[in-house]
Amino acid sequence: MMLLACAHHSTSPPSPPPPSGFASLVDAYFDASFAFSPSSATTVGLHEHDRALEDLSKARIDARVAELRRFIAATDALPAAGLSPDDAIDRAFLASQARAELFDLTTLESWRHNPMAYARLPGEAVDGLMKRAFAPAPDRLRAVVARLAAIPALYAAARANLDDPAPEHTLLALRLARGSIGFFETATRTWARTATTDAKLFAQFDAANAAALEATRDFATWLEKDLYPRSHGSFALGAERFAELLRLQEMVETPLPALLAAGDARLALDRAAFVETAKKIAPDKRPADVMLALSAEHPAAAELIPAVARGLEATRAFATTHNLVTFPSEQRPRVQETPPYARAAVFASMDTPGPYEVAGVDAYYYVTPVEPDWTPAHREEHLRMFNRYTTSMIDIHEAYPGHFLQFLYMPRVKSKVRKLMYTTANVEGWAHYVEQMMIDEGFGDHDPKLRLAQLQEALLRDCRYVVAIKMHTQGMTVAEATRVFVEQGFQEPANAHEEALRGTYDPMYLAYTLGKLQIQALRDKYLARTGRELRAFHDAFVAQGGLPVAFIERLILPPASAPR
Repeated sequence: MMLLACAHHSTSPPSPPPPSGFASLVDAYFDASFAFSPSSATTVGLHEHDRALEDLSKARIDARVAELRRFIAATDALPAAGLSPDDAIDRAFLASQARAELFDLTTLESWRHNPMAYARLPGEAVDGLMKRAFAPAPDRLRAVVARLAAIPALYAAARANLDDPAPEHTLLALRLARGSIGFFETATRTWARTATTDAKLFAQFDAANAAALEATRDFATWLEKDLYPRSHGSFALGAERFAELLRLQEMVETPLPALLAAGDARLALDRAAFVETAKKIAPDKRPADVMLALSAEHPAAAELIPAVARGLEATRAFATTHNLVTFPSEQRPRVQETPPYARAAVFASMDTPGPYEVAGVDAYYYVTPVEPDWTPAHREEHLRMFNRYTTSMIDIHEAYPGHFLQFLYMPRVKSKVRKLMYTTANVEGWAHYVEQMMIDEGFGDHDPKLRLAQLQEALLRDCRYVVAIKMHTQGMTVAEATRVFVEQGFQEPANAHEEALRGTYDPMYLAYTLGKLQIQALRDKYLARTGRELRAFHDAFVAQGGLPVAFIERLILPPASAPR
């Protein structure tokens, strides 16, 4: 995870103190990171910066760059001989993530070329204070007021910084900004009325919220009328920068041609399995028509959230009764609509409290609803994604035993680095891995319709894998990528377009399939060498936090010569 923002009231932060050892170096790094990204501190359950909002001014970005360079130099200078094996792994991971952040700030310069962070951050930062009761509501409202007051400065930084973004990113940012307008018009005011009976405090909120709302409306207008007409940049990273991002962020050094060949092979394998499974269901129909018939079994727009909530528990019960994982808690997530400021090419997500949160421990399983301005065709295609079979796969991925199980283990992870950082290949790879694992183990009584839905989800991630590389290194367009999702992944056209758009700003979404393949390979080695049951591997894996899979292999896999 890269921490990509900065504290509103900071100018030139002091250098971290000279470390007396690796532990103090880790503390110094995260102290500086959370001063740089106060909303991230709130998210992980550390509340010293709740009244600050990110300052994305160029001066603060430059200060962060200098800070990162000092930290990397200090990390490189730390004697390896004095580190325990665990600390050696954590140092390598932490240094790579710090370099990934530096690479983003100095080479990719997303703060100059992508308006989406500026559009999403205000709603996200304020909502993070509202939705979890980690402190009394009046105290959280005071923090909300402080963050609201800083929003105009964030938009001013966007106007000063942004230069020739890709048109796709400006349009997505406009979508996010319009969602934030609705959020500040309604959600913040509704919550504030319940948070305090103090008329003076509410008046302070009302003034700050009104100013933030006006600034957000102005920002949306600026995006549409000013920035979009001059958005002529390319979203593509290019082969060299794509490979470097993969190396730093995911710690994967496979050459791109070999990486793409593996993705193409997996796509072909899963597509053949999809075709074969579809024939078992309806031999006389085309595979795409079989999936289309299955996807017709979906809830109405008004019933989408209740329908997802009703079916969720079945996946947890299966994983428990079949001894596939150990649930360390009886906690459950709450199924809710995706917040309006976060609905850019996202269908479902899991929002869990941070590993250091003590009081505000509600977790939210977000499902994106139908938008009122969508065409009837778009509405229908969106709802088809939430057919009863695919929804079971989404439940597995987001909750049981996917992301929500990972969250339940995270507070038990002892290493601060492993609590607070993760690779996409680990986290999304795990959630994608368990989809197939659950079906392989008999979830749904071997119903081929569920297998078809699982394979469609696999094809979706396989297409992301191939499309990410081709969009960023071979000139593939959004339209061409959309066709890949439709023709190779059997996705609905509207949903396929959203997936292609996501690839423009999330090049590492290839890591879903990449991580799944890594985890499957590690599982097979683990079971062969230890002779233990599947649950032992799963429990051992999620207990390690968000480390790269190769590092987890070093921690949990006994040497090949070790006796069983």
